[in-house]
Amino acid sequence: MKFEEIQQRVFGEILEKLPAHLTYHNADHTRYVLEKAVFLANESQVKDEEVSLLKLAALFHDTGFIQGAKNHEERGCEIAKSYLDLHYSESELAKIFGMIMATKIPQNPHNELEKILADADLEYLGTDLFEEIGKSLYEELKHSIPDFSQQAWDELQLAFMEKHHFHTDFCRQNREPKKQENLLLVKKRLGLV
Repeated sequence: MKFEEIQQRVFGEILEKLPAHLTYHNADHTRYVLEKAVFLANESQVKDEEVSLLKLAALFHDTGFIQGAKNHEERGCEIAKSYLDLHYSESELAKIFGMIMATKIPQNPHNELEKILADADLEYLGTDLFEEIGKSLYEELKHSIPDFSQQAWDELQLAFMEKHHFHTDFCRQNREPKKQENLLLVKKRLGLV
């Protein structure tokens, strides 16, 4: 089965049917992660056959949100298996599942492909899109916690960003500096600098 066919099915059957309150974990996020994963793979000179597996992992990494946030990575692996089982070997599926699980927070990737998908998932932390994308995540969390204040959100972001680190050379060199600038913005809003 070609990637384009799988992609069309996943978007049509799963991602486009995610609840509207998922303003961050949605089809747009999957498109973003897919694009960044391919970009980072090219920067890391990953072989074409591995890029194909990486694209599949990016496509399925948040599909588990169809049944809620908790353990969505594990459910994403199950959903991927249901779509890919007849078309990919056990070792290929294991690589795909490993990449999906590498996006689980706290991230703990074990190989280059897992590092790439983990970084693609949170790459926005080190970009000019930090505020815009962060706002969509805040709105998503606010749906579940209606009294979740901007200050509580900034405190959560601060704690998260201080623990987070990029895994690929490209993101360490090209996204970490901007992430530190974005972290400073959060600290300023909290009156810490």
